[in-house]
Amino acid sequence: MDATWAQLLLYANLLAHTVLFVGVVWCIAFPSRRIYPMEQPNAWYYAMWALFAFIFVSNPLFVVLDWNAGLFPSPLRFWLALPVVFLGAGLVTWGMVTLGAKRTSGLADGLVAEGAYLLTRNPQYVGDFLLFSGVILFANSEVVLVTHLLTALVLLLAPFAEEPWLKSHYGDDYAAYCGRVPRYL
Repeated sequence: MDATWAQLLLYANLLAHTVLFVGVVWCIAFPSRRIYPMEQPNAWYYAMWALFAFIFVSNPLFVVLDWNAGLFPSPLRFWLALPVVFLGAGLVTWGMVTLGAKRTSGLADGLVAEGAYLLTRNPQYVGDFLLFSGVILFANSEVVLVTHLLTALVLLLAPFAEEPWLKSHYGDDYAAYCGRVPRYL
């Protein structure tokens, strides 16, 4: 990945990850002053989703820009990666369909404890972890490894920011749900 614009894209991607990481850590450390999740869309809401949109557009670009520049050029990686990618994408999709657009975007609209949410409290995050793992293997790129692991880290921490909010909104129903269903798997 030699092009200057590609390097600038990488720096912007890393900056977006840093801002999201600081944001999620802030929400975990100061739940009473959290910026996510929120009741109504506000400037923080739109900024957060703009950063995520940028990351979810730029991460796949790195697959193309830095394709096969890593240490595992074997075609075996395709056979290992594709089932993991499809499994992850399927779980993300199932979670999004079950949850609906409003809840997926972080706005309150009732507790969901059905479909993929019977297996894990965070099927979209678990699906993303699988999807990213497969893409990392598939692309064979250190840049993809770094950008996708950073995204996974932010998503790994997100439930710790969301759970106090869910507990305050859904009370005993959410506590019972947590007792039945694991956070991840």
